[in-house]
Amino acid sequence: MTIANLPAIRACRPAWNKGRVVGQKRPLMPKHVWAIRVRLEIAENHRDLALFNLAIDSKLRGCDLAKLKVADIYASGQVKERASIIQSKTQRPVRFEITEGTRKSILRWMQEPLMVGSEYLWPGRFHERLHISTRQYARLVRDWVISIGLDPTSFGTHSMRRTKVAHIYRKTGNLRAVQLLLGHTKMDSTVRYLGVELEDALAISEAVEI
Repeated sequence: MTIANLPAIRACRPAWNKGRVVGQKRPLMPKHVWAIRVRLEIAENHRDLALFNLAIDSKLRGCDLAKLKVADIYASGQVKERASIIQSKTQRPVRFEITEGTRKSILRWMQEPLMVGSEYLWPGRFHERLHISTRQYARLVRDWVISIGLDPTSFGTHSMRRTKVAHIYRKTGNLRAVQLLLGHTKMDSTVRYLGVELEDALAISEAVEI
């Protein structure tokens, strides 16, 4: 009697997302944005304040935000009111505004000794790293949300990217504007990114009393 060869039994590895909240990260509310800004201002953390402000304004992915160069947003002795970069993911250009408060915080950050002669807006702490990594940026976002009592599993780097456009959509309902600001090539991507259909359905449901 022949015995069939059975596959080797391997120990099951725990799922990578065990115990984690997965899915889209929530945008920050205006009160959250101001709470984080106040804490960073009180701490005189000039780099994090400039990074946080520009993350909200630019709506860039973490990979693009982390490797911004000074020349991308600074010219003729001042921070630009509008800037444009080529996105790493799509290789398409995207433009963004830099509000007055953000410009002030960036100028203050650029006065720091670490910025002297730096090509990158967020230089790395070590010589072999020219700029902060996306992982380091994610840790900073985690620290920011924890500092104001939010659950870090519900927020992430995409919360920074989604915050301003989520409020723009709520105020205007203009999906085309949001698509352009995010640099999406397809409207479907913008709809999925914002969770528009679900949000609208919930809003309608909340308005109905039975």
